[in-house]
Amino acid sequence: MPLLLQLTLIIAAILIVAAVLVLADGWLRRSGTRVITCPDTGETEGVEIDAFRGAVADVFRPVPHLRLKDCSRWPEKQDCDQACIHQIEQAPDGCRLQTLLERWYEGKACFWCEKTFAFIHWHDHRPALRSPEGKLVEWSDVEPEDVYSTLDTHAPVCFNCFIAESFRHEHPDMVVNRNWDRDAGGEYHRHTH
Repeated sequence: MPLLLQLTLIIAAILIVAAVLVLADGWLRRSGTRVITCPDTGETEGVEIDAFRGAVADVFRPVPHLRLKDCSRWPEKQDCDQACIHQIEQAPDGCRLQTLLERWYEGKACFWCEKTFAFIHWHDHRPALRSPEGKLVEWSDVEPEDVYSTLDTHAPVCFNCFIAESFRHEHPDMVVNRNWDRDAGGEYHRHTH
């Protein structure tokens, strides 16, 4: 194989890999639900950026290009001017729903076990909430536009307690309750009477 052809193939491969990396980075930065204040109504709304289109634009132009893919006010207000994009450009991670929730959980203790929240595994160990009425609430049941009012009224619940309490509510006949006390070191010990 001639040297010129080899160099051409190497350069083409490098350009393709670079383009794929730029696409992946752009998509990851733009994906996920954002919580914004609608400029038209002043209300909290949930939006999603068109992550793929923005990532493709990154390959061809250096200036970020954001467009909405979805909004909690759509389809009724789908033809709005998307002025809320400015909020996302000013604080891309601050508007991200996952970032907002991580900040809220940080340093808080679980309602039941009282363990302090550290790193949250959103992909497999999502924390939950306890409503003022005592109901367990998963984040998938909370609309993005209701997130602030939910955070104001609900208590944090770790994944383990969510699973245990869900089982307790669904199968009360299969649960044995035992009284436990904490010692001075925070460890649980069973009552012995």
